[in-house]
Amino acid sequence: MERAHPLVGRIWDVKAGAFIGEDALVARLVASRFVLLGERHDNADHHALQAKLVRAMVEAGRRPALGFEMLATDEAPAIARYLARSPKDAAGLGDAVNWSRSGWPEWRLYQPIAQAALDASVPIVATNLSRAATDAVRRNGLPGLGPTLTTQLRLAEPSPEARLAMTHELRESHCGQIPDNAIDRMADIQWARDARIAASLARAGQRDGAVLIAGAGHVRRDRGVPVHLARQAPDASIASVAFVEVDAAAVKPGDYAKAFGSDALPFDYVWFTPKVDDADPCEKLKKATETETIGK
Repeated sequence: MERAHPLVGRIWDVKAGAFIGEDALVARLVASRFVLLGERHDNADHHALQAKLVRAMVEAGRRPALGFEMLATDEAPAIARYLARSPKDAAGLGDAVNWSRSGWPEWRLYQPIAQAALDASVPIVATNLSRAATDAVRRNGLPGLGPTLTTQLRLAEPSPEARLAMTHELRESHCGQIPDNAIDRMADIQWARDARIAASLARAGQRDGAVLIAGAGHVRRDRGVPVHLARQAPDASIASVAFVEVDAAAVKPGDYAKAFGSDALPFDYVWFTPKVDDADPCEKLKKATETETIGK
């Protein structure tokens, strides 16, 4: 949808306030130690572009580790076992980690991205917070991580401004259907996950950096993975790219900052794509909730 929109296929350099070509973007990503590619999870165009950029970096001589937000650190053994048997076949990786039961969109969307890494013999990395650690934060907030993991993640409390922005975003994205105490815990989990992802990338990227595949919210410069990565690897260059669906009513790049609750787009680069659909996200959430209730 919206394929005739004037921004579709264009890449916006946020700092320069100018459009750049695909070759220029690739050159900048090749020159960055860490590259964060932020998606809408169910947009196939976003996954195709992520795979394209990973392949372009490899063709330029880079060998970055490939990290997925969708894979938690406790899935690392299953990934290692599968790749020991099938080091060049991304097709079966989804089954190896029970992807179909994970709630993420189908593995076939992510498979070409993983295949690009396997073709280049670079590691695929599970980056996200383990289930046990996530449950600990859900019960006890950030202190639930304990001193060892808190130190390992170089975790600092979010600033009051960042926490306020996160809770507002979570409340809006869940259409006001989540109680405030649960929203606060969700903000803790999001903050801890981004810290875990950053630590995983820093560790995996010691040889030649790393690329992250994640939701666009995780690659925000102001309060996402880059904030934590700057503590893990203070001198490393980071490039944050968001793939953003166009809106018929918004024809200038700056018009999209409001959708991210910001005065300016919180990324280094924005690549505009067609929309998946025009469905109201709150209506979709309401229907999903009703379906779950009926099924119980």
